[in-house]
Amino acid sequence: MIELKEEQVETILEKAIEGINSDDDYQLVSITKKIKNTNALSFFESAKYINKNRTFWMSSEEDFYLVGIGQAYEIIAEESRFEETKKAWNQLLEKATIYNPYEQPGTGIVALGGLSFDPKKPTTPLWENFKPSHFTVPEFLMTKHNRECYLTVNILVRKNDHPRQLANECRDLENSLFQKSTIEKQMLTIKEKKEIEPTEWKETVRKAKEKINHSDIEKIVLAREMCLRFNENANIGPILQKLLDTHPSSYIFAIEKDDHCFLGATPERLVKLEKDHLLSTCLAGTAPRGKTKEEDQAISEGLLHDQKNREEHDFVVKMIKNAIKDCCTHLDVPNEPIIYPLTNLQHLYTPVTATLKKEYSLFDIIEKLHPTPALGGTPKEASLQFIREYERLDRGWYGAPIGWLDSNQNGEFAVAIRSALIKDTEASLFAGCGVVKDSNPDEEYEETNIKFLPMLSVLGG
Repeated sequence: MIELKEEQVETILEKAIEGINSDDDYQLVSITKKIKNTNALSFFESAKYINKNRTFWMSSEEDFYLVGIGQAYEIIAEESRFEETKKAWNQLLEKATIYNPYEQPGTGIVALGGLSFDPKKPTTPLWENFKPSHFTVPEFLMTKHNRECYLTVNILVRKNDHPRQLANECRDLENSLFQKSTIEKQMLTIKEKKEIEPTEWKETVRKAKEKINHSDIEKIVLAREMCLRFNENANIGPILQKLLDTHPSSYIFAIEKDDHCFLGATPERLVKLEKDHLLSTCLAGTAPRGKTKEEDQAISEGLLHDQKNREEHDFVVKMIKNAIKDCCTHLDVPNEPIIYPLTNLQHLYTPVTATLKKEYSLFDIIEKLHPTPALGGTPKEASLQFIREYERLDRGWYGAPIGWLDSNQNGEFAVAIRSALIKDTEASLFAGCGVVKDSNPDEEYEETNIKFLPMLSVLGG
């Protein structure tokens, strides 16, 4: 490791403490340094036995990893969650001390977390650890970007803290995290698999179709749950390794909240921001992969020309364009989608690029985009109201924005699909589909079965 000298760390902490005026006040000190190349998953596993929550994020496009250990600061918002989260984030940065000579994306102060799909729907015990908006600044954050590796240490200091003691405690814990750690192998098998009320779910599809045919609603997205029970407690590290091995084109994520872990491999970016350059993507319209190259090509062509899938895709493209146009300049949207192939599935894909106006933030864009028609429906409020009334599932963070943002005006959020919520020997998997006027309940049911496959395949199914 390349380390700052201990006296330098102490000096940074001492100056921050001197600037605190009252016993109730605090300041976040963030120190970033370059370190030798370290395996991201090994770093994640190294924190397994120190009783601290962990966060994992991987974006394959840039070979980009974030691994957070512990919690230096957290932002929780329930009422006016977008505005309150944005306000709390800005206030945190205003009085923070940041030592970061690199300014690479994902370094400095980084908050990782997400939001619930619909805060107006009552929360069940399944999602009790996951708040409507919950972001964590980890104590230790390892960032890998373009083959370079960085460690950010975040320390919350108060008026009567002692800089040398804080520096020593931080150093000792850091050293323990960089002990060699191997990823345990686990033969996880499914002892029980239970679909939650599939017959009732199909009936809800019929109700949604009837609603669409007798109203101005064009599309309603309905989700359902599958419950698994394993032969032993699930280890998160080996599951993440399988996701990395089998879903190289997806975002791989895991967020621990005490004894629960929400993880998945989602292909769907919601928004990415680099300074003022904004990228959103439409990923709607789904088909399986073929068993041969010829069959795969035939399925791709069929997807490109399938009326239902093209309509579903166009809903999302129009929504993204209309949602962000007032916040951006130089908006560019291609006229036709292309095929985006994944391991098990392929999707229709359209990128949307723009320049974010100075008066708007990443949270403003997320609020305008969520939920996309691919997860909620069209129009937004009417489809959400139907989901609240008729969908029996508590979606929690499923289908909602999950990601990160940093103090350098960078950030990226994905839509948390192809996901599972795991606790000990149990897991809940989630999948949804878009219901339109010509939908067939049995076909929609089979589509959700396909969408369960990415998580089933890594959980012993």
